[in-house]
Amino acid sequence: MLAASDLADRLAQDAEAVCRHYLSAGRRAGNYWLVGDVANNKGRSLYVHLTGPRAGRWTDAATGQFGDLLDLVRETCGLVDFPDVADEVRQFLSLPRPEPVSSLRRHAQNSAAVERPTAERARRLFRMTQPLAGTLADAYLRKRGILRASTHAALGFHPSCYYRDLVTARTTSYPALIAAVTEPAGAITGVHRSWLDPDGAGKAKVDDPRRALGGLLGNGVRFCFPVNAPVPVMAAGEGLETMLSLSHVMPGMPMVAALTANHLAAFRFPPGCRRIYIAADADAAGRHGIEGLSRRAQECGILPLVLSPELGDFNEDLRWLGADRLTASLRAQLTPEDAMAYLPA
Repeated sequence: MLAASDLADRLAQDAEAVCRHYLSAGRRAGNYWLVGDVANNKGRSLYVHLTGPRAGRWTDAATGQFGDLLDLVRETCGLVDFPDVADEVRQFLSLPRPEPVSSLRRHAQNSAAVERPTAERARRLFRMTQPLAGTLADAYLRKRGILRASTHAALGFHPSCYYRDLVTARTTSYPALIAAVTEPAGAITGVHRSWLDPDGAGKAKVDDPRRALGGLLGNGVRFCFPVNAPVPVMAAGEGLETMLSLSHVMPGMPMVAALTANHLAAFRFPPGCRRIYIAADADAAGRHGIEGLSRRAQECGILPLVLSPELGDFNEDLRWLGADRLTASLRAQLTPEDAMAYLPA
């Protein structure tokens, strides 16, 4: 039976074939495969090394995600458990199926050795943030109609956060909104950075003003989430501003922003969850995340219910239609029990 490292090596030997199969929307450019993201959207922000000592290693410049081809298969297929990833890879490689002995523990140890430094960097960065109230990041979110962001402990402000251009390797600094990514017990596993224009004109004028760092898989940015307590009803979605907009009108409902469609599909449910509202995103990657999370919820005996915006997303609804209209729209989509519990009378 091949170990995780052996499977990754086998994939790296023919990295271009892996990319053509799992990232078919991309194209080869020199010694790299370029595509939009792990959801196989068109674009150039994700690049995979096809040759040399880093063959098979990939980075998404827009989100800060990175890994080897095993991680890429896991992300593109929306898989969570390593045995499922290994089965998918063996099928791709046309390898015989192994005896039913899991190499999950070995892979977890290897992954921990790789992820620990980035998780520690993420924790250190969040410790350096200031409270959000009255900062440039608070003002940015207020312009987006999100008026109570400073009440969330998961958000902070960094006045001078390093930004590295992944093409030129030039490093500069911009103020940034920092969001803590946490696992179910509340420990920080990563951060999401949104670099901002110092003059208050929105996001910083860089190619990729949003990036994640650390361990996102199964985790997310949590709002109003109790730690180590049952969460019978919650809402989940991709974007930070999407979930903050929903939290603005439903401040008592536990919510999580998973940050990407693939991470939404892989979100780990809290204990005692009975219903999960999934914030819709209209693009193809968003539908993939909704379908993946809905399928997993049903398998766990959890009722998935999709919340749909009237406009492009819930932040647009909040800004252009107003909080009262958004509240009325949500009232029609929540169960009567939840509408009474979480929406203003």
